[in-house]
Order: sequence, then C-alpha cells, then structure tokens
Amino acid sequence: MALVFLKRRLRKSRVAMAPETSDGVAEILTAESLQYSLTEIQIATNNFSVDNKIGEGGFGRVYKGVLGNGQEVAVKRLSRSSVQGAEEFKNEIVVVAKLQHRNLVRLLGFCLEGEEKILIYEFVANKSLDYFLFDPENKRSLNWSRRYNIIGGIAKGLLYLHEDSRLRIVHRDLKVSNILLDENMSPKIADFGMAKICGVDQYEGNTNRIAGTVGYMAPEYTRWGQFSLKSDVFSFGVVILEIVTGKKSSDFHQSRDSEDLLSYAWNHWRRGQTLALLDSSIGDSYARNEVIQCIQVGLLCVEEDASKRPTMASVVCMHNPGSVSLPTPHRPAVFRSNGSENRVDELKVDQSNTQRTSAPSSVNDASITEPYPR
Repeated sequence: MALVFLKRRLRKSRVAMAPETSDGVAEILTAESLQYSLTEIQIATNNFSVDNKIGEGGFGRVYKGVLGNGQEVAVKRLSRSSVQGAEEFKNEIVVVAKLQHRNLVRLLGFCLEGEEKILIYEFVANKSLDYFLFDPENKRSLNWSRRYNIIGGIAKGLLYLHEDSRLRIVHRDLKVSNILLDENMSPKIADFGMAKICGVDQYEGNTNRIAGTVGYMAPEYTRWGQFSLKSDVFSFGVVILEIVTGKKSSDFHQSRDSEDLLSYAWNHWRRGQTLALLDSSIGDSYARNEVIQCIQVGLLCVEEDASKRPTMASVVCMHNPGSVSLPTPHRPAVFRSNGSENRVDELKVDQSNTQRTSAPSSVNDASITEPYPR
C-alpha cells in the first residue's frame, strides 16, 4: 500500500532520501512531508520535561508542547524499546494524515531522527471522555444535552471514517478513552494505531492478530478475527450505553456472576424500564425521548448478528428523535441472563495468541496500541 504524501511542508527543502529499512519506516522519509526536527520538538516540550507529560501508553509517552508559532500540540514520543513501535508509527501517519474532520484528532506532523519516532497532534484541551464520565465529580460536567451531542459527534466522526473520507477505514479500537473532548466539549476520535484501511468496495476483512479492549470488541472479531465496519458499530453501541448509564463496561466483566453492560441495558429495555438506565448524576434535566432513542440505538448497534447492526449513516439519521422509525432490538451479543456465559473464554483467542486460518487482510496488520494518552 502506497504511503500517503502529506500535503504541506514546514520547510521548503525536500526531506532527504534515507536507506530503506526492514520495517519500512525509511519509506516515509521520501515523502514531501510535515517533518519536524528533533530540536524543534525538544524546545516545544522543554526537552520532554516530566512537567509536560500528559499521558503514557504501551508505546510511549505523550507531552504537551508549544511550537515556535505559539500553537499548543500533543507530542507522542514512541518508546525506543517497543518492538511494535515502528509499525504503530507508520500506521498512524498513513491513516491519520489523510483524515480531516471536526470529530477526529488532527495529525500535524512527525519527527523521525535516529531512533526517535514522534507524532505531533493538535492539542485537545479537555482530556478524554472517560476522565469525565467515570469520575463521581467530573461527570457532573456532562449534563444530558452535552452527552447527547457527544454521541452525535462520535457518530459523525465514524461515518466520515466509514463512508465520507477518501478511504474506507475501520478504527478497531473505539472506546471512551479514545474520545477526546475539546474546549467546547465536542468529541474527537483519537488513536488510529490499530485502524485498517479497506478498499473502496471492501467492507470487511480478517486478521490472525486479535487485538483490542475487553468489552468493546464485536463477537465475530474476538472469535474468528473477522473485522468490518460493523465491528466499529458494535463498539459504538457499547460507547453509547456507557455514556447514557455512566457505567464502565469493564466493571461488569470483573465479576463472573453479574450481568455484562449489554445484558444490563437489554433487561431494563425489555422490561420497559429504559429511563432507569440513565446516569443518576444527570438528575431530572433530560429529554425523555432522546434517552430512550439512544438506548434503543445502542442496543441495535450491539446485535449478535453483524448484518442486523445499522450502518453509521443510519445511526446518524436515527440520532434525531422522530426522524425515522427505529427497529426493535434483539437480544444483544454475549447475553447473560444468569451469569452462566463466560466472555473470557472468547478472549482466550487474543490472550493466548491462538491463530485461525483466514483470508489475508488487504492492508498492513497494525499492532496493539494503548489509548491516546490523556
């Protein structure tokens, strides 16, 4: 797959050709690109000062920086010891540099000098959604109107990835910690290290490398390595349910005897107790029809059968109450009515690195990545 040529340059000079390496990173150096020097990045981050560090993940650390023109940026410095760092670096440049949407984090440039691999992103002021959603005090900043708009913004960002950009992209790691909030509390989807670029007419693929986050991965992906646009739809459904309820999906998986989040939401919905799912911190200031609609859309997105899940185009239409008639959800994936089903058994495919014979993916197989650090 050809690397994208980034459209602008910080400097007029063309980046020098570099010897080709086994991991393909040198290929990036032939591009006319937004390449920053290591010196520029060191100055921007006060030489990667601890005081500037704003997050840390499995592939390195993220620092807040200020460029020479005064622009605030997030500087993602990949770990030198990371075996998968080069692939992560390459994949994020290839994917993110082509994307321009208000609900996606924007890549501003990169630095590749010696063993240093650095990505420069726009700085997003208000950290990640989980910082607010799952904190008893911070969640009070998320009233219903704000949550409803966040759900709509994420949906529009995913629709752009799936249908409206020049590529067809499966994010593969959508979760609340990968949703950043700007100064207006508008959402921006981040972290494309696991993303897959599909052909224009391709809607699904296979991989032998099952990677993702417990509670967000679609069942067909955890069981057989099958990913598609509908895998993202499943993850989005989980995100909707977390935003509405204020409950972590992962908290449900810590007990083998309790319901999972999907079962919890489904049981309330089928008993006609949908409003009881709403996060109590919201109080009485909410639109009843919007809450019910969001829960129903969330349940439609987490259908066991991927073909029954809506497309993101349909979801965006559904987000306006009364605009379309919503189908009736079926029992969701990984349903547990009495705690007898064990989702961990499915995840052994990931944890044991067991491989399943499958058709090769049409794009480079991205490695596991940590959330875009907060």
